Amino acid sequence: MSRAVERFSDAVAYHGEGPVWIGGVRFVDMLAGDIVALDGDGAVVDRLRVGTVAAAFRPRRDGGLVVAVERGFALVDARGRVETLLEIWADPGVRMNDGGTDPDGRFYCGSMAYDVTPGAGALYRLDPGGSVSVVLDAATISNGLAWTPDGRTAYYVDSPTQRIDVFDYDAEAGLINRRPFVTVAEDDGLPDGLTVDREGGVWVALFGGSAVRRYGPTGTLEEVLDLPVTQVTACTFGGDGLEELYITTSRENLPEDQQPQAGSVFRARPGVAGLPPTPFAA
Repeated sequence: MSRAVERFSDAVAYHGEGPVWIGGVRFVDMLAGDIVALDGDGAVVDRLRVGTVAAAFRPRRDGGLVVAVERGFALVDARGRVETLLEIWADPGVRMNDGGTDPDGRFYCGSMAYDVTPGAGALYRLDPGGSVSVVLDAATISNGLAWTPDGRTAYYVDSPTQRIDVFDYDAEAGLINRRPFVTVAEDDGLPDGLTVDREGGVWVALFGGSAVRRYGPTGTLEEVLDLPVTQVTACTFGGDGLEELYITTSRENLPEDQQPQAGSVFRARPGVAGLPPTPFAA
């Protein structure tokens, strides 16, 4: 089944990624280092620069944001002031890419090499006390990460594997028992950012594939949303009742005279509601 997708914003980002609903749509213009906020009509109302790269973010429990920047993490207070934490690594050839928050309020983000060196990335976890740990190593393009409504299962993408993987989740053991959930054919694009709806369906953006797909909890392909641009990066639920799906796109490396809508945010009403973002517990 395919539903209509509408253009929600102008092409306001070079590499739009990681949308989050926090009273409105916010997303990263990743390589500009900005978190972009849109109003209900899709107009830009704020651009918050957090560093040379803005990879992923989530709300904080007491206000503000937790953000993954180029080589580590930062905290943003309720007034928009940015506090950059210590860098995790020094290699300028590696940057953060995408992440999410677990049911216990810990923030994760995965990395990748700018030149996409195989295995150069990892998945990191920032705890509320400020400690950082490596959750997974040897990733290539560490990408989408989201939990099921019951918090017991997580879905994760390392894009060049062409898979969405699934983990069991436990507060003490963390992400365990990794196994394949879905494999995407190379001709259909790279699996990128993802989100999970209230029924346990997994919505994944296909970079290079001009689409977002929904897979049911058993891995069955149940819906396809077609977009007019190729580089579809991520999606999240928002709007009243979290019943709208907002989709980010990129125009990275595209010629200026091609795909003028690339870099826009798109919107669909898929007939199912999503989950609110879990705040970082600090």
